[in-house]
Amino acid sequence: MAGPASVHPSRAGAGPGRRRTTSPVELERVAFELFDSDGFEQTTVERIARSAGIGRRTFFRYFDSKNDVVWGAFTEQLDVMRERFRARPPEEPLMDSIRVVVVEFNRVEPAETERHRRRLELILRVPALQAHSTLRYADWRAVVADFAAERLGTSARALEPQTIAHAALGAALAAYDHWLERPGADLCATLDSALRRLAAGFAAD
Repeated sequence: MAGPASVHPSRAGAGPGRRRTTSPVELERVAFELFDSDGFEQTTVERIARSAGIGRRTFFRYFDSKNDVVWGAFTEQLDVMRERFRARPPEEPLMDSIRVVVVEFNRVEPAETERHRRRLELILRVPALQAHSTLRYADWRAVVADFAAERLGTSARALEPQTIAHAALGAALAAYDHWLERPGADLCATLDSALRRLAAGFAAD
């Protein structure tokens, strides 16, 4: 969900020989700097595209909407998450596997920590993103439910996998909120703690 260094938007449109931004990662970084300076709701797709030195149509080759910029490569990361679930040892307790994978899903390089914090602040605290976030949460829960169902030998739509997926998401969201309110705290440690406490409720599994 994070990437390398940013192109500063105040310089992105300057100079006739400037390299045009064609990377979704760089386009995301331009957008984030505009969100920080102008606010999410005040930043338009046109403004992002112009600051990145591309046209509006080119923007939509990379992202379906401004909301999708905030989530970055979330769909691709969910594919990675599925692979990590498949790699967990079959003898490992179900909730331990979920904890390990969810924690790793949120692990970023130290240099990217503040941008990851900003991403989560936008996702959790910008009203305009709430409906969009609901769809993303459903995709995340589906990955967890599929894994839980496979381990339990049941359908992903059965009550227990769905309960586990919803509970795991709730624990993760609580950990994100806790982390955002405590600068300097370690997100992965916070997630690990929340999911360990959750696992105690499913100890029989």
